[in-house]
Amino acid sequence: MRTIHKYTLFLAVFLFTANFTAEASNVNVNSDPEKDKVLIYVLKNILTRGHFVVKDMNDDFSEQVFNDFIDGLDPSKRYFTQKDMKEFSKFKYEIDNQLLNDDLSFYNLVYNRFTDKIKNAKSYYTELLEQPFNFNKKESIDIDYDKVPFAKNESELIDYWRKQLKLNTLSRVQEKTEQQEEKVKTDKNFKKKSFKTFEKEARAEVLKNMNELYLRIEELEHEDWFSTFLNSVVGAFDPHTTYMAPRIKERFDQDMSGKLEGIGARLQKKGIYTHVFELVSGGPAWKQGDLEAGDIILKVAQGKEEPLDIVGMRLDDAIKFIKGKKGTEVRLTVKKKLDGSTEVISITRDVVELEETFVKSTVVEKDGKKFGIIDLPKFYIDFDEQNYRDSAKDMEKEIERLKSEGVSGLLIDLRNNGGGSLKTAIEISGLFIDKGPIVQVKYRGEKPSVKNDTDPKVQWDGSVVVLVNEFSASASEIFAAAMQDYKRAVIIGGNQTYGKGTVQNILPINQFYPKYEKDLGYLKMTIQKFYRINGGSTQIEGVYSDIAMPSRYSYMKFGERDLDGALIWDKVPQANYTQTNSYANFADVVYNSKERIASNKKFRLINEYAKWLKENQDDTSYSLNFKSFSKETEAKEKDAKKFKSVFDYKSNLTFSSPSYEMQFLKKDSVLADKRIAWHKNLAKDIYVSEALNVLSELKLKNSSEVIKN
Repeated sequence: MRTIHKYTLFLAVFLFTANFTAEASNVNVNSDPEKDKVLIYVLKNILTRGHFVVKDMNDDFSEQVFNDFIDGLDPSKRYFTQKDMKEFSKFKYEIDNQLLNDDLSFYNLVYNRFTDKIKNAKSYYTELLEQPFNFNKKESIDIDYDKVPFAKNESELIDYWRKQLKLNTLSRVQEKTEQQEEKVKTDKNFKKKSFKTFEKEARAEVLKNMNELYLRIEELEHEDWFSTFLNSVVGAFDPHTTYMAPRIKERFDQDMSGKLEGIGARLQKKGIYTHVFELVSGGPAWKQGDLEAGDIILKVAQGKEEPLDIVGMRLDDAIKFIKGKKGTEVRLTVKKKLDGSTEVISITRDVVELEETFVKSTVVEKDGKKFGIIDLPKFYIDFDEQNYRDSAKDMEKEIERLKSEGVSGLLIDLRNNGGGSLKTAIEISGLFIDKGPIVQVKYRGEKPSVKNDTDPKVQWDGSVVVLVNEFSASASEIFAAAMQDYKRAVIIGGNQTYGKGTVQNILPINQFYPKYEKDLGYLKMTIQKFYRINGGSTQIEGVYSDIAMPSRYSYMKFGERDLDGALIWDKVPQANYTQTNSYANFADVVYNSKERIASNKKFRLINEYAKWLKENQDDTSYSLNFKSFSKETEAKEKDAKKFKSVFDYKSNLTFSSPSYEMQFLKKDSVLADKRIAWHKNLAKDIYVSEALNVLSELKLKNSSEVIKN
């Protein structure tokens, strides 16, 4: 395990806040006041009439929007001063009245001030990074910015910048120093660098990163920035209600369906250039063969049209020209990574499937029996093309394929599955029972409606274990809860799942204001809560595992219960359902597993590691004195040594792809390499190993033995 430093946590925070600001801000004056007012007018009407929660746009609402908007723009307290906040605060309880009158005075005030601050930022960090920092000075910084007040004045604001940049530089100097010490131990002829040299190099690296960040900020348009304000408004109803600008909706659809139309290349911006980061296996560019990772795209032409220079163009805009409808030609002028030569590459666009979105399975033998593992990354669906593949159809196929392999039990891995389509969650649940209720959904002010599996067919009647963690959410929780309530599966994993028990609908805003010609984007709005068939909500509580295993997240704060404005837990009457009560030894299997986990040294170490991580999360103060910082780092490294092997684990299990997939692996070396890596990781996964122990012990009851509810 890589040594964990306190400053590593800071870098994560620093980069997050920087990127968050980049997403939120814009220094290009590209505003459309009429569109902004139309959006406010339409959104407030949709939300007050259709959101699950009846919420008055009053002073409390106004204060929440105020705080969220300011925090969204300046989470690290690097732009606004107390003087700015005093001026802004006269609108703190007026935003609701302004919104009701389609008045954007608060927004415009903050926008204009913020763009001025962004312009100043470059001079701040450039001047501060020109001179060496004094690392002998006794001072510290607290990066819990919720506790840090806004700077009193411009002078104190610059000092905030100085401390943040100093810590960033210090962390790099410390890392360089440690690396040098390691090299000296192994190479007696190694020429050491001075602290002064390291400090200069570190400042240059920080400056380079800051310049790249602000180059991205300068590319952003008004729509990006105004979306932050809109999300402060709609997010005041609940954390999962969001505004999506048109291109964000396009990304959402791509993520939900697992497909797009284009060339099949992942791109990234480096400076002013658009680089090819990765080719999608099986995609048009991959099949064509000339485009490679690391190439730089200079120009884009549509078929035989004149090429368009995209150097310096923002990445989102460049992607618009490179993507396109299936069957159309795009000609890319590319600077090759290997020799720097320039060539024109013609690619015919096609549908690109993102393989990592979809269900995949593997077969493992344990104690003389075969078991199937199905990895379901999300509950995907294409809302626009009903005949296209979705997670329910693919699960049904995958189960059938595993049945032909002779497996006697299924392990369904829902770890890190953040949800997706409610429809597919219901249909997948139905694959494991004959028929009956799966989930209850409730609109505001109405009685709950029971959503049933109406197909009596049971795709799999054997043993089932569902593996979850703290990031299993939404549709994952619907499926896990249904399997738990029917006693159809053993749920194993983190203590509880994420706890998102709300349903969102995506509404095209233009349908509520059809006379407006420009694309207004979409509102993803919470319209329902869902409830288990036993009546309890998964909101806040999530699904508690039958068997809980310690994880690195065991004591961290990140679930629904830790979100500001999350809807409350409640319950509705139980639905009428019949438990399958599938197992003759359910209680014994659960007991045995808990005993193994409690006595397992590795799990005990993971639990101690989780506590240690929590302590580090809570410790947000850092010394900016090099000697003190080094001592703190050394102490952390000493503590970290006992956790060096925390996730070192190797089972004696061998995993292999099902027979049907072999033909694809022979043709696609990239896919084959991905499967090899996945199988290696499964063999080193202690959670999969224990889940298979549980699966191998389960014994099915006679199917006629049921319990009535």
